Amino acid sequence: MKNLAENNIIRFTNVTRKKDAIYANFKVKGLRNGVIFSASIAVDITALELNAGDTLEKIIEDCAKHGMKEFKKADFQFEGLSTATSPDYLGVAQLG
Repeated sequence: MKNLAENNIIRFTNVTRKKDAIYANFKVKGLRNGVIFSASIAVDITALELNAGDTLEKIIEDCAKHGMKEFKKADFQFEGLSTATSPDYLGVAQLG
């Protein structure tokens, strides 16, 4: 991760068909201020008014832009920390 070429990368992995939709799948990896993160993003191509007849390049590009936009807007919180509102409470977050 110390290599800047591998930092904050969204990498296309594949397109999958499920019963309800077709998804473009991406992996996200990054390192920022001592925090290493990774995530998976699956974008429903029909949510972007794309279809299976579009070129793969168009599907990947549009889904990547939409996935990153929504990922940046997401508000995350650690599970179980919402009840730890007292400053005297020092809890342990379970990660993974």
